[in-house]
Amino acid sequence: MDARRCQVRVGGTLLELLPERALYWPDAGVLAVADLHWGKTESFQQHGIPLPTGVLEDDLARLSAALGATGARRLLLLGDLIHSRQGLTPALVQRLAAWRESQAGVELVLVRGNHDRHVKTLPPEWRLDVRESHLDEGPFRFAHHPEPAPGRFVWAGHLHPMVRLSGRGDRLRLPCFHVGSDVGVLPAFSAFTGGCDVSRRPGERVFAIADPAVVEV
Repeated sequence: MDARRCQVRVGGTLLELLPERALYWPDAGVLAVADLHWGKTESFQQHGIPLPTGVLEDDLARLSAALGATGARRLLLLGDLIHSRQGLTPALVQRLAAWRESQAGVELVLVRGNHDRHVKTLPPEWRLDVRESHLDEGPFRFAHHPEPAPGRFVWAGHLHPMVRLSGRGDRLRLPCFHVGSDVGVLPAFSAFTGGCDVSRRPGERVFAIADPAVVEV
């Protein structure tokens, strides 16, 4: 296993937390990510706010790297794949169609998030299997909103969890995986997002993404 990954067991199932901000389930060949917010830069630009380009390319490179490193056969997108309807420019749709073609052997399953509901039909060339609320696989439920589900451990997104670390005068705020007794929240995959500081309760675990590794804190 890549030393940068962090292994955890949830309900007896071995999982890997990746520094690319992704969750990998080896036995099922499943990679899961949340909150990609495709088109966010384009949305801001259309409102006259100048933003640097390159965010999407960096995110796609990281996503491709995670798929390549794991050999995952399925990619689960846990909501907020897109940011807004305005951000779906022809150039963006075409660029993502080309990326999708480069990953033709991978099945893409989208569980809709609150942002995704602004668009009834996503570009068909992206070849997405769309689920409206959740996807149940083995002992897990994959969803956008981190809400408990009886009999299953839930993996979700939506909150963009961050953790604050400090020591010897240094302070850091890092994206993280926040794993509770029945719900685990993935970090926002897109680097162009804000975040919510986690409030850790007894028994919960927090894994910070401290490039180039994932470490429990």
